[in-house]
Amino acid sequence: MAITGLGHTGLWVYDLPKMRDFYERVMGLTVTDEDEDLDIVFFSARPDEEHHEFVLQGGRTSPIGDKQQHQISWRVGSLEDLRAFHQRFEEEGVRVQQEVTHGNALGIYFFDPEGNRNEVYLRLERDVRQPFRKTIDFGLPPEQIHAEAERLLNDDGAAYQPVE
Repeated sequence: MAITGLGHTGLWVYDLPKMRDFYERVMGLTVTDEDEDLDIVFFSARPDEEHHEFVLQGGRTSPIGDKQQHQISWRVGSLEDLRAFHQRFEEEGVRVQQEVTHGNALGIYFFDPEGNRNEVYLRLERDVRQPFRKTIDFGLPPEQIHAEAERLLNDDGAAYQPVE
């Protein structure tokens, strides 16, 4: 018996229409099902492959600001995608916590409208001992982002192993 991966996760929310709009319009997820009577919406980043990876349901009881989960991380396929989220978050007024390199990934930590921390990230083909978290600016041109990420990694002396 073995776990093969995470199937989906979900959040209890106060304002389902506002949160649905954020995850559908800002994050680009597809609504795959919903039930108004149950106050629940199902989302997928890959609806042709996976019915849902994320669920929102009304009924949150903890105050906004209470820690409910550590973070929800959304993988992207390219640096261009990451930079597009950087731009979209600026345009939408999304509260960004930090833009980072983890050595093995580039990411943007941000908060949804109810204060839940999320991350969009690009996996890099390398292994770097964690935690490694250095601020980087995704508003820079791509070649400068890569150069800055390498400089930060090298300056820190972080353990780097190519992924085989």
